[in-house]
Amino acid sequence: MTYANQSDMIARFGADEVLMLTDRAALGVIDAAVLLTALEEADAEINPYLQSRYVLPMDVVPRILVGYACDIARYRLCGATATVTDDTRSRYKDAVRFLENAASGKVLLGISVANAPAVSVNPVAISGSGRTFSRTSLADY
Repeated sequence: MTYANQSDMIARFGADEVLMLTDRAALGVIDAAVLLTALEEADAEINPYLQSRYVLPMDVVPRILVGYACDIARYRLCGATATVTDDTRSRYKDAVRFLENAASGKVLLGISVANAPAVSVNPVAISGSGRTFSRTSLADY
């Protein structure tokens, strides 16, 4: 499961831009395989930031990660047919900065944390016999 899909990319950047970024064979259609590869590469870049803090794969992907996955995939799609613009580079850097903050715990995604301590329903109670030694019992020593 990827954080984003083709319809997320189209909603974020428009069909024309996604076509321009993926149509390597000049067929006039979005190349779903090229796009999927870029989205999987975005996942591969996102996961190391999140895996130490969150349970992966996520059951529900936070909307903010969908947007950042699209930004990373767009940056990865630039190359021979499309040059990286300042906007594309800036969005990519913003995504990486966000992921660094998420990994350090400065921002939270609102999902379960991987290494959170379990909440116990039954608290631990310790009991024992009375004191064996006290100030009065050791007064002669």
